[in-house]
Amino acid sequence: MRIDVFTLFPQWFNWFFQQRHLTNAIQSGGLTARLFNYRDYSPLKHGQVDDTPFGGGAGMVLRVDVVCAALSAVYGGDCRAVKRKQPVFLLSPRGRRLGSMLLDELGSCGDFTLLCGRYEGFDQRISDHLATEEISIGDYVLSGGELAAMVLVDALARRIPGALGAEDSVRLESFSAGLDGRREYPQYTKPANFHGWQVPDVLLSGNHAEIEKWRRKHLG
Repeated sequence: MRIDVFTLFPQWFNWFFQQRHLTNAIQSGGLTARLFNYRDYSPLKHGQVDDTPFGGGAGMVLRVDVVCAALSAVYGGDCRAVKRKQPVFLLSPRGRRLGSMLLDELGSCGDFTLLCGRYEGFDQRISDHLATEEISIGDYVLSGGELAAMVLVDALARRIPGALGAEDSVRLESFSAGLDGRREYPQYTKPANFHGWQVPDVLLSGNHAEIEKWRRKHLG
C-alpha cells in the first residue's frame, strides 16, 4: 500500500513516521508513504497557494489551479485523470465518516492519495473534479487536514501484518471482527489491589474459560 499525502506542512509528519508501528509497517514493505508540498508545484509567483473567496467572507481558500498543478507534476498528465489511476481522498468535515467499514475499503484499494486542506478549506472544484470522495474523522473542524491524515494512516498501518508486536492486538481490539465489531472489554494490570480498588477475581483465577466468558460479557 502506498499513501501519497499532499500538504502545506510535510514537516509535521516527521515525528509521526518515526513511531514504531509505522516504521515496522514501512520496513516490512506493507506501507510506503510519500509527502508532497503544494507550494513546491504552485504555478503562481512566490509559491502562492490560496486566495480570498468569491462572494466575500473570512479566510483564504486553497486554489484549484495549485492542486491541479501538484497532481499533474507528481503523477504526470491531466490532473483530472489522476483519480482514474488511484483514489484521491479529500479530508474534510463534510466527508464520509472514517470508521471500520471505510478502513476496510481503504485497506483493500491499494495505493491512494490524501489531500490536506488549510485556511478556509478547498475550492469546491477540487472536490467536484479532482477528488474521488471526501473523508471526515468527525463532526468538528481542525486547522488543517494533516492531523486527520495522521489519524487515517495510523488506523490503517496498525492493520498491516508485523506493524504491531502482538498480532492479537489487532485481532481482539475495539470494533474488530474478533470482538464482533463491539468495543473492547476492560483491561487491568498490577497491582491487583490499589486503594481498595480491586481487580475482578475472575481475572486472577487462571480459569481461561471463565475469563473469556467475563470478557465477552463486558464487551461494549
